[in-house]
Amino acid sequence: MPTESKMPNYGGQALMEGVLMRGSKYVAMAVRSPEGQILRHVEKLEGIYTTNIKKWPFVRGVVALWDALGLGMRFLTMSANVQTDEDEDIEGPMLFITLLVSILMAVGLFFLLPTGLSYLVERFLNPPHWVGNLIEGAFRLVILIGYMWVISLMKDIQRVYSYHGAEHKVINAFESNAELTPESAAQCSIEHPRCGTAFMLTLVVISVIFFTLLGPMSIVPRLIVRVLAIPILAGIAYEYQRWTANNLDKKFVQMLIKPNLALQKLSTKEPTLDMLEVSLASFNLMKEYEEATEEKETFSEILDYQENGKKHKTEELPAEA
Repeated sequence: MPTESKMPNYGGQALMEGVLMRGSKYVAMAVRSPEGQILRHVEKLEGIYTTNIKKWPFVRGVVALWDALGLGMRFLTMSANVQTDEDEDIEGPMLFITLLVSILMAVGLFFLLPTGLSYLVERFLNPPHWVGNLIEGAFRLVILIGYMWVISLMKDIQRVYSYHGAEHKVINAFESNAELTPESAAQCSIEHPRCGTAFMLTLVVISVIFFTLLGPMSIVPRLIVRVLAIPILAGIAYEYQRWTANNLDKKFVQMLIKPNLALQKLSTKEPTLDMLEVSLASFNLMKEYEEATEEKETFSEILDYQENGKKHKTEELPAEA
């Protein structure tokens, strides 16, 4: 077990009936099949994860976010295919197009729409510039919370939120040196300071400050600036979240992150023990490869991408009786 000073920052993502866990060198997935089996899959991380870009402040957050979105979407598709028994993953140009469309929709919903609504309000009320930016930030936050609440009403999303809670609990169990069992992880917190939901709230707050400093603008330049500023805001939010996660022992930092943790109640639900079992299967597989010796590392070849576009091999674990 790593010492507290060298505790790795493992992270994850909820999937369809499963969990993705990511380390610094490997990413693993565990999914519960319709037959009740746990299917596990692991890949070696490449691209940005093997370059010095991940050490560049502000830049690393933007690049890592883009890469994580692509990686997460591909694994989300793989997990969905397990449930539908399909054999087609999103790759190459199709992955890029799907990711781009998703980002454009998110930019329109969470950035351009609040800007347009606040501009209309300002035209009627003519408030000071800083008040207009508070209104825009309020619209952005309401839309974010409303979106998360509306999709939480969907049955499939409710299960994804439960797997999100399972991912948090397992990470918290590891970071608190608790026993890595479903029963032990169930006692851990469902909240985590490095959660993507917390990142979104941080992004909203930083955007209010950032846009206020830019001064008043007419609608067209305002919309353009909102889009162009997203990478800058994402980089700042990433560094802020990284700083708070590394200073959780300080009382004032614990106070700063309380709103972030509170917002996570919308995107996480209490998992069942069998969901925690899946999350642990993903975490243990990732951790095993992260800590593997060079001799063990060669075993990963059977789970890496094969030539000629063949589907990844997976390891099946029998369901508990």
